[in-house]
Amino acid sequence: MTTATYRASEIDGSDTLSFVAVLVGSTFLMGSSFVAGKILLQAGLPPLLLVGSRFLVAAVATLPIISLCRGGLIANLVPKSASVRDASLVAVIGLLQTTAVMGALNVAMEHISASMAAILLFTNPLFVALLGRIFLNETLGPWRMCGLLVGIAGVTLAIGVNSTRLAGRGTEVGELTGLLSAFCWASATILAKKGRLPFNSWSLSFWQMFVGSIAALAFGLATGEEWPKHLSLNHWMWFAWLAVPASTGSFGLWYLALAKGGATRASGFLFLAPLFAVLLSVLVFKQIPTWMQAAGGLLVGTAMWLMNRDSLTPYVPMGSRGREAENGS
Repeated sequence: MTTATYRASEIDGSDTLSFVAVLVGSTFLMGSSFVAGKILLQAGLPPLLLVGSRFLVAAVATLPIISLCRGGLIANLVPKSASVRDASLVAVIGLLQTTAVMGALNVAMEHISASMAAILLFTNPLFVALLGRIFLNETLGPWRMCGLLVGIAGVTLAIGVNSTRLAGRGTEVGELTGLLSAFCWASATILAKKGRLPFNSWSLSFWQMFVGSIAALAFGLATGEEWPKHLSLNHWMWFAWLAVPASTGSFGLWYLALAKGGATRASGFLFLAPLFAVLLSVLVFKQIPTWMQAAGGLLVGTAMWLMNRDSLTPYVPMGSRGREAENGS
């Protein structure tokens, strides 16, 4: 890892471009996971075993990258400065970020549409903004709050939810569970930022995916799920994309973004993930965007402008000026 001191006056345009590039890459990969996951679920893969297998492969895929980091594989996975407290916190992050988020999301989709479940999951930035203000002392001004609300409205339109999709029995359970998945994601985000763990972004990604995948596999097997006996080569290719770029890549870039820009501002870019999912659905499923989806895209763009109108430089959490901050290598 590299150590750098950041002050509000020292952050230039290149840092802004780097921050934006990391977030766009991460959200694009996140969006692609919805398409890949839908294809695999339609092929008969059970939800929990899919989650566990996906993130177990994704965790293993990070090991070559970690081995290239300064200090080598073992030194990065098990830093000498890591304590029992750090290990416990990493385990909690893994259970929240992987097992709880994806497990709750699948339960939600048993009661409500996938579109509504996605919308509820991506209310995560609101939870991050509120928790970040409480636990990280991050500034949340009226423009950023307005941007978050407009962004949620844009996601709702872009995905194309209507009253017919939301109707049906058990919607309350599904909606509450969907919100729970968003809260778990936000909690993991805050813990990763507040914990000041002695792991770089890739090592933290490995441990949270590894712990979460093992738990998901255990729950899946305990509930009687079974892996399909026959899958086509096309399905295996989709699984490979889901496990490596859409999981390893997106999570690694996500933690790097947290280090660069702050939890609240980074989470604001998560609104791009469902937008990318809609655009990719056009290519894969031949689903042409409706006027509602186009309007949603415009609102998402407006939300991005609102969240960043106060400054053209990356967000610096209150109290961090003049202090050294650890960044992923």
